[in-house]
Amino acid sequence: MFDFQFPYSRMPEINEIIRNGRKAIREEDFILKEINEFKSSKKRRDMLLGQDYYCGNHDILKRKRMGIGPGGKPIEIDNLPNNRIVDNQYKKLVTQKMNYILGKPITFDGENREYIDKVKRIFDSSFLKVMRNICEDSLNCGIGWMYVHYNDKGELSFRRFRPWEIIPGWSDEEHRELDYIIRAYERVEYKGRKREVQQCVEVYDKVYIRRYTIDKGRLVPDGAEWKTAHFYMKEGQGSFGSVPIIPFKYNDKEIPLIKSVRSLQDGLNLIVSNFLNAMEEDPRNTILVLKNYDGENLGEFRKNLACYGAVKVRTIDGAQGGVDTLSINVNAENYKSLIDIFKKSIIENGMGYDAKDDRLGGNPNQMNIQSMYSDIDLDTNGIEREYRYAFEKLIWFVKAHLNNTGQGSFDNEIINVIFNRDILINESEAIENCIRSMSILSRETIVAQHPWVEDVKKELERIKKEVGKDSLKKAKESDKDERISEKAGA
Repeated sequence: MFDFQFPYSRMPEINEIIRNGRKAIREEDFILKEINEFKSSKKRRDMLLGQDYYCGNHDILKRKRMGIGPGGKPIEIDNLPNNRIVDNQYKKLVTQKMNYILGKPITFDGENREYIDKVKRIFDSSFLKVMRNICEDSLNCGIGWMYVHYNDKGELSFRRFRPWEIIPGWSDEEHRELDYIIRAYERVEYKGRKREVQQCVEVYDKVYIRRYTIDKGRLVPDGAEWKTAHFYMKEGQGSFGSVPIIPFKYNDKEIPLIKSVRSLQDGLNLIVSNFLNAMEEDPRNTILVLKNYDGENLGEFRKNLACYGAVKVRTIDGAQGGVDTLSINVNAENYKSLIDIFKKSIIENGMGYDAKDDRLGGNPNQMNIQSMYSDIDLDTNGIEREYRYAFEKLIWFVKAHLNNTGQGSFDNEIINVIFNRDILINESEAIENCIRSMSILSRETIVAQHPWVEDVKKELERIKKEVGKDSLKKAKESDKDERISEKAGA
């Protein structure tokens, strides 16, 4: 079932896959057409938008202060405060979700301990780091991609591919199975002292990897070994028989999180920026009413006011000179109320949680905590459903690796992938419930629910050892008491 293929197998090329029975297109032309369409697609723009907002590159940074110019047309005004403040609640939302599902290590459980131990060694800390990056991609872009390959040491390894570089070729409408993947990315090269950016293309199917560069709008094979199998082994080049790239989706529709909260995030940035603008509009740059001004023009008046903080006026024909201001009092409470509304709306629409929720005040019970986490819990249920399907694909590659490297055949073994959600709990209440349940539940179940336990099996082994020591100690004490009694009787 999991045999690698040596040498290449005869599997359909991309140009065979894309035939519609009436007209065939050259493979190279098809690849370039797919790349050009994807680069100009709304789907890719949404991916880059999510990445930009996560990194703090929001639309508010492009804001200009506008006014009505001659003829009623808007013109940019550069002599007014124009603060561009980013209050990045979107990044906080992504970080919440990522740490909620992957803040704690993933647990792998099953009947065969040998198989579980081997899987744990493969899914080590470096895998978890890659997994966190892919989870971030799936939230920002709607989908993340993991590449399964062998590293220089011959170890099964995992790598993240950027979603905005990946063009999938799905074999079904539900986007569950892949026929091929096209990866279009940039590579920096130096020719002498000249720095050049090379457009590169990689095509992954079920047997081959093809590597190209784009030169003057044409695909050119990249090097002598531009077409290889998936990996090298002692027997030669080998292939998995399946596309070695796995999608991790945020949701079934592959919709990025930014689509739910972008307008709200922009509104929050705008309100905060406007508040600071209003606070900075003091008498030196607000609206002034001049009476009998003794000067040449308004530009000179503004300059003198900015430099010296004073202005000279005079009385003409009995009319009193002076300067009045037209200003609007800034009500900070109005801005504060709007800011709070936007922040709560971002949390609700993005299905996160408010760590400063009033329900956490005092001594919150577990029901209040669960209520606070209800939205993010519902969203994470959907994420887990998509990730579990991805892990089924991923574990297929792990079984193939173990089988074909002589580490054992585990074709029929079942493994449970458990995402340990990082949720607040009332420890005192949880411990008290564990104590109350000792007479009706098994020790293993109680230990698993205890908030201080990280590894249930290790904790049960420690308990077993301690119980054994206590029993031995009691037996020795009992034997000692019996000997004392015998001596006293004698």
